[in-house]
Amino acid sequence: MTTSFPMNAGDGLYSYSKNSHLQKEIIDGAKEMMRDVIIRKLDIKTILSSSNTLHITELGCSVGPNTFSSMQHIVEALKDKYLYQDQVIDSTKSTIPEFQIFFNDQVTNDFNTLFRSLPVDRFYYASGVPGSFHGRLFPSRSIHFAHCSTAIHWLSKIPKELLDKNSPAWNKGLIDYAGASNVEIVNAYVAQFERDMEMFFNARAEEIVPGGMMVLVTPISGYIRLLRFFGSSLMDMVNEGKLDEFLVDSFNLPLYLPSPQDMTKVVEKNGLFSIERMELINIKSNLVDEVDAKTLMMSLRSAIEGVIINHFGSKIAEEACARTILKSKEISEWMKVNYEKASILFVALKRK
Repeated sequence: MTTSFPMNAGDGLYSYSKNSHLQKEIIDGAKEMMRDVIIRKLDIKTILSSSNTLHITELGCSVGPNTFSSMQHIVEALKDKYLYQDQVIDSTKSTIPEFQIFFNDQVTNDFNTLFRSLPVDRFYYASGVPGSFHGRLFPSRSIHFAHCSTAIHWLSKIPKELLDKNSPAWNKGLIDYAGASNVEIVNAYVAQFERDMEMFFNARAEEIVPGGMMVLVTPISGYIRLLRFFGSSLMDMVNEGKLDEFLVDSFNLPLYLPSPQDMTKVVEKNGLFSIERMELINIKSNLVDEVDAKTLMMSLRSAIEGVIINHFGSKIAEEACARTILKSKEISEWMKVNYEKASILFVALKRK
């Protein structure tokens, strides 16, 4: 069963809607490539057939402005491609299709805040579809375009090997796989990612029309190292006698950031989609000084705090997150060396 830990709800100080700057950088970094692949690779006339409504899904939409920005950009690109194809076929026609967008996230996602903040000037109909994207969400052959940004790295569950103290994959003193000296730990994460993506692709293959497209955008492995600052805060509390060490040893974030090789492997193994484009995008981050370090860690807090609360309780989670924000000087020094070189993985797939 998929574990549900959505982004922080509402619009308060620590909410995802107010603290998704990192995710915005990733989404903005992929916009031009997104438009290019739609214009070059998607045959809208063929996939629409007799319908005049394009069905789009935003998988892992969360809450806040980023999802609306993505959808506006995608709708504009789809509209332009449609009009271009329309005029090539018949220059006297200039009809515009209608757009139906299905915003999907876990059942505990804050859909109320999401729909309260829908843009009033949007050019699409909006619906919410709660449920895990690791399983079926839509009727067969009902989706023309699927988009998933900064979400597929969330695993459906923690690999069971990490929870066994006697296992070679016991992840003592760490909360993720970055920096793990034992290859068994990394292998456990990779295996879970591969199982999850097989379920993900099988579900989408049923839902997306032949010739339909799916775009996945995800940060790659370098970003995971930022999470070690949360881990070091937890270990500080252990060393001060405020936290049982076993609680930290038994805690692992359900995150795996895939490499291009990882993604190629799972797509080719599944065999139901063709890779139309796969590329690393280097983004020039504006988050580089000490103030920006706080902004960045607030973004990460809004994403992972729910997982931390589930394991440690709200009091420990609050202190650990607060301690991490106070490491802003140390974090900014790390960012100057590493974060400006951050990359994201852009993957455009077409249903065979």
